[in-house]
Amino acid sequence: MVTSMVTLVKWDKPQPPDEQEAEARLHAEGYEVFRWHDVPGSGYPKHKHEYDECLWILRGAITFTVDERDYALSPGDRLYLPRRTIHTAQVPMERAVVYLVGQKR
Repeated sequence: MVTSMVTLVKWDKPQPPDEQEAEARLHAEGYEVFRWHDVPGSGYPKHKHEYDECLWILRGAITFTVDERDYALSPGDRLYLPRRTIHTAQVPMERAVVYLVGQKR
């Protein structure tokens, strides 16, 4: 998927995809992929990347903020961030998050 705007894709099935399925789909979209996790309460200050990014939540939750708009992600949800999109992220205090990070240059 090529996008010039932030795109949230909410998961609409009872169970999120397994990690291998999600990784295969991101590879098919042209992303290099790695697995990441953050501890409860962790966060990232405003920053940007020089590549397109897709974040696919496997477990837990995280909220990304772009231009003062919050994107709350739960298991199965994906967020596409075009290169140079300034954003922050915050993990809730009550649980950790595990997700795949796709990067496309």
